[in-house]
Amino acid sequence: MIKYVILFLGLIPTFQIQAQKDVTLDQFPEVSYELMEDRLRCVEGSIPLEFNTRIKSFVDYFTIRDREYTKSVLANRDLFFPIFEEALAKRGMPDELKYLSIVESGLRPNAMSRVGAAGLWQFMPATGRSYGLSQSWYIDERMDPYEATEAACRYLKALYNMFGDWELALAAYNTGPGNVRKAIRRSGYQKTFWEIYNYLPRETRSYVPQFVAMIYTLNYLDEHNFIIDEIDMNHQVAHDTLQVNGYMHMETFANLVNLCVDDLISLNPHVIRGATPDGTTNFPLRIPSDMAEDIRRNRLMILDSASKVGRAELEYLARSSPGSTYGRTRQVYRVRSGDVLGSIAQRYHVRVSDLKRWNNLNSNLIRVGQRINIWTLPHYSSSTRETYVVKNVPKPVPVVTGGIYHLVKSGESLWSISKLYQDLSIEKIKKLNNLTTSNIKPGQKLLINM
Repeated sequence: MIKYVILFLGLIPTFQIQAQKDVTLDQFPEVSYELMEDRLRCVEGSIPLEFNTRIKSFVDYFTIRDREYTKSVLANRDLFFPIFEEALAKRGMPDELKYLSIVESGLRPNAMSRVGAAGLWQFMPATGRSYGLSQSWYIDERMDPYEATEAACRYLKALYNMFGDWELALAAYNTGPGNVRKAIRRSGYQKTFWEIYNYLPRETRSYVPQFVAMIYTLNYLDEHNFIIDEIDMNHQVAHDTLQVNGYMHMETFANLVNLCVDDLISLNPHVIRGATPDGTTNFPLRIPSDMAEDIRRNRLMILDSASKVGRAELEYLARSSPGSTYGRTRQVYRVRSGDVLGSIAQRYHVRVSDLKRWNNLNSNLIRVGQRINIWTLPHYSSSTRETYVVKNVPKPVPVVTGGIYHLVKSGESLWSISKLYQDLSIEKIKKLNNLTTSNIKPGQKLLINM
């Protein structure tokens, strides 16, 4: 789970609300325990929604204590809920399971936990791979909203088939089926979540209550004075896919087709280094539907140009110098039973030699409970693009008497250059420069306008 409402880990008492400077108490309508319980009963579906003081504490948190968190969830609700709803309906699963992703990740597709869980559904590496989510330095399908949602549905269905109870399936999603079975045994083979509650790990005891509290909160926003019109809502963009083979630099691609790079990132959050790697075969790059026809028409030229930029820089970042922490952020990992340096290195896409350098280790021996410093590269996103930036913004070069010229840069083609200038076609460039073919080279000066 990424949103650490779990900082409380079961320690949230019923708290007294204090008015903030810019908030009036009118924003926090008084809602009795009995009214909350009645409201929750009205939205109960296939999953039991028991109400108790534990759940009320979380409702108070989401509706009063941290309203900003709830607003951040709402901003992405219309972006991801349709994906969840379609996948759940296809399998005949309860629609209310869509709220689970909020508890897991706060509806952030690139969420990464301190133990290596990733994506909207917070798959651990091994579990993700067992459900078909491929992971590499360049691509992590745990962050693909569509693929990860399909995998989460299959996993939740398997857990339900295992326990025959949705609350226990949710608990198992958080802590693993082994810990739930252990809690069942220790409780004297009780059969429901609340009957085995005291025997579950501390984090899991907060997990199902948060799920129930979030269902209540999002169904009674008006009653708690959440004003939707004041929230900048993100919506799904109709998209199509373009099959990509081999290396392709995302920002260059976006520039060539005149697409905002942040929009391309939003459609493809699982491309975590801003490029597809060499050896890629039929990678389905998501692109806006309204641009798909033009992009496909010029597909070869676009992908050819985008394959020539940033490759060396990314390869350097991928291997980097031994022990380098440049551009990386530090995480602290607590060693668990069964961990070895090799498995930790694989999980975080670093080398064993780097782990040893960062932690002054003379051997591969580690012990349970030991804290390990891990320096990881941030995933490619709107806020971390500078780490991966490759200066590739073609600009016109005015200059010579008698006309305006363009200085050809690496990765450019006649097609990409024509897109930079209004009313300029490939044929016109060729005619102005007496070109008989479309071949150009970096450093060449092309006449653009007389």
